Formats: sequence, C-alpha cells, structure tokens
Amino acid sequence: MEQITIKEVAKLCGVGVSTVSRAINNHPDINPETKQKILDVIREYNYVPNNSARNLKRADSNTIAVVIKEISNSYWGVMLHVLEREVRDRKYCLVLQNVADDEDEVELAIQLEKEKKVKGIIFLGGMYNYDESRLRMLRVPYVISGSGKTVPEDTGTYPKSALVTTDTEIESQSMVDYLCSCGHKRIAFITSGDEGLGRCHLNGYKRSLEKNGLEYDEKLIIRLKPGKRIYTIENGYNCTCELLKSGVDFSCIYAISDTLAVGACRAIIDSGKRVPEDYCVAGADGQDIAEYYHPSITTLKYPRVETAQQSVRTLFDMIDRKKVVKRQILGGTLIERESTRKL
Repeated sequence: MEQITIKEVAKLCGVGVSTVSRAINNHPDINPETKQKILDVIREYNYVPNNSARNLKRADSNTIAVVIKEISNSYWGVMLHVLEREVRDRKYCLVLQNVADDEDEVELAIQLEKEKKVKGIIFLGGMYNYDESRLRMLRVPYVISGSGKTVPEDTGTYPKSALVTTDTEIESQSMVDYLCSCGHKRIAFITSGDEGLGRCHLNGYKRSLEKNGLEYDEKLIIRLKPGKRIYTIENGYNCTCELLKSGVDFSCIYAISDTLAVGACRAIIDSGKRVPEDYCVAGADGQDIAEYYHPSITTLKYPRVETAQQSVRTLFDMIDRKKVVKRQILGGTLIERESTRKL
C-alpha cells in the first residue's frame, strides 16, 4: 500500500498543506471542524506525519515488535523472557507495545510498523477473531501468538501471517467437563467479558454444560469490566465477594486466570468458608502462583514456552521468505490440585 503524503491529505480535505500541519501539531489557530475533518482523513488513510515518514526512507532496522494485550497480566512474563532471548540470539532488538484491554491492537501495530520500521510483529494475546481487512494493511510478516482463531489467506508465494496458539474454547470445555465429572452442577464463571479470550472461554463453558446436560444460568457468569488491569488477584477477590453476597447457589468457581482464582480462594476463606470443602475453585494459565498458593489451585497449563519459541521461529522464517505452517494449535494440560474435589 502506497504511503499517502501531506499534500494528498490537504487535497482530500480541500485545505492547504500548512493547515494540515497545524492540525497535526494541535495548533489553536484552526477551525475545530476543519481540524476534525483533517484528523478523520489522516486516520482513514493511515497518514504518517513527517517525523515518522522520514524514517520510512531509511533502511529497515533489525527490530521485532511485540504487541501485547495488558502487559500487567503476569501470565506473559515467561513468554516475554523467551521471546526476548530468541530475538536477541538472532541479533535483533525487541520493542514492546502495551495495549489496554479497551484498545485496538491492530491499529496500534499499523502505527508501530510505520513509526519504528520494524521487520516483523508478534501479537501476544488480544482478540480472538481479527478484522482481516485491517490485518492486510500490515506490510511486514506477523504472528498471532497465544490467542486468535484465524489469519488472512496469503495471495503471494510466501506467507506473511501465521497463527501459533492454544484453542482456548476447547481447553475451557475440558476444564468444565472435569468439574462436571467431579459432580458440580452449579459452576460460577469469572471471565473478562464477551469479546476476545473471554468469549472463547465462555463458549467452551457453554458447550460443556450442554454436553453434560446442565442448564446455562446467566446469574453464574461474572464479567470483569474493561480496563487497564483485569487479571488481578484483587478483581478475583472482589467478584467472588459479590457472588457470595448475592446468595446465588453454586458449588464451584472457574476463573479464566490463575490470579483471579487466587483472589476467589482468598474471598471464600475470608467469608469463613473453606476451599475445597465448601467451594471448589479452578483457574487457567498454569502460573507458578497456582502451584504454590495454599490450597494449590487446579488449573489449565498452557504451553507458554513452546508457544513463544514457535512464534519467533515462524516469524523469522517468514522474514527469510521460507514456507511455514500457517496454523499451529498447541494443546494445554489440566493439572488437578487441592482446590477441587469430587462431591
């Protein structure tokens, strides 16, 4: 895709180049409506201002970008360590771009590609189904890692996009199947919402209930509000306190993160109840905290190290114009611990 120039932006808006410059630099001496029109055109055509456009003329830098959804989630720590090591071993630099839960990671990646002149991008976490038309605006190879379901079809000889992930929906279903096999019929569910990974987990939850002949009850679903930090112990604690106060009947809590599950356990204990004697708790991720918390927490352990390694190798194969496997699905492992029991 050809890069639009400031002269073309001005022509599209019916103004002079100096007016576009004033809008970009937020000068006060410009009509608000004119400024908004210019900014809308800049956004639509992904115009890069001069200081970034100059970088486009330079040779590519040996830089890989990792666009990460909610970097505060401790789940990503192991993967980031592996990614950094693998990239460094190839004499490249790693640039991190944090994305808040309510931000669009593809839009940020498009801007990052233009401003930092990266050679490749790894999307870590985030959406489940990406807008393919937006992804096609990326001109460098990229890997959707740790989340997602599909990637756009490539029309060229060599691919520029790939997926390395765990099927969250299937893994979530396996956890709920396990809880049902323990005798639970009222399983509360703490999720991040109805989009992205939250939706995948919820779909797996629903599929398991249907498979096991149980009715879906919306009162058992606790959706975390979007924000900059979602997967925290505090959120798991507060959600479980509200659930206990509501009087809703349940025997088990399944949280989509181990940190949320730890918070759920703490809330149950602080209420005077016991885990797992009164309520069982299960998490997902396979973080160290799940193993060393007391009681240790039953969890879905995702292959974080393998996912990170395969993501980097696949990305560099695409950069080197080699053929790659477009869609790699890595399985998780259910680890049974002290926080769950058979009824």
